[in-house]
Amino acid sequence: MNTVLTQALKEFVSESWYFPQIRVVDAVEILIITFLFYQIILWIKNTKAWMLLRGILVVALFILVAAVFKMYTILWIAQNSLPVMATAVVIIFQPELRRALEKLGEKQFVPNMVALDKRGKDNVRFSQKTIDGIVEASFAMGAVKTGALIVVEQAIMLTEYESTGIALDCIVSPQVLINIFEHNTPLHDGAIIVRGDRIVSATCYLPLSDNMGISKELGTRHRAAVGMSEVSDALIVTVSEETGYVSVAMGGQLVRNVTPEYLKKRLESISKKSVEIGRLKKIWKGWRSHEKGVD
Repeated sequence: MNTVLTQALKEFVSESWYFPQIRVVDAVEILIITFLFYQIILWIKNTKAWMLLRGILVVALFILVAAVFKMYTILWIAQNSLPVMATAVVIIFQPELRRALEKLGEKQFVPNMVALDKRGKDNVRFSQKTIDGIVEASFAMGAVKTGALIVVEQAIMLTEYESTGIALDCIVSPQVLINIFEHNTPLHDGAIIVRGDRIVSATCYLPLSDNMGISKELGTRHRAAVGMSEVSDALIVTVSEETGYVSVAMGGQLVRNVTPEYLKKRLESISKKSVEIGRLKKIWKGWRSHEKGVD
């Protein structure tokens, strides 16, 4: 009898303390799910999707109460309404979902040297003259409190927003920038888009940010700058019409009242980044051509 009990106890302990073997793939899977969950939480926090989540939680609580008290009619309605509600959520929050996918697309999982778009001459580094022109014009306009919104394009093409304005093709210079944003001129309203060393469009409409953390002191111009930085990798320079402060938006973050040195440094940093990407692309093309020659 004791032998039988001892054997049963051993089997119970061995089964109770059984640990499954964790593979490397399992750890990677956990990391991927954690990263995606974290990104979803950040997206929900910074958009109107937070209100959606609160509404879903209220509905879920109501359904839970109905299940506890066995309200079969309500449960039947909820069960048959789920597909319609899911479709309605996608339609209502289409802009937010699109913005989230665009943000995910900005993550450079694939090296930039493997170019997916052939932009040719458009994919050029802007010169030091362009940097100096933007810095000089921004602070000259700030001194007289002339509002301005300058979008400096990087890897992500801004053709969609470029088409909302008036097409231009002129070299960036302080005089041109100041003249564009001068009051009572045809091109002063809206943003300009700078691609390489040239201004390609003016009076462009930019998407407004839904970020609830933006100061209420800031107006539409600054909210548009943050919104543009959320959906692209562009650097946006804003000159306030009320205070004359120059601000910089990039990656969904707005830095207010910057100095000329700070703005110049930020512009030079993305310009140098473009140069490094160009070098990597040349190395990639050279390796590919050598590989084909060997074959």
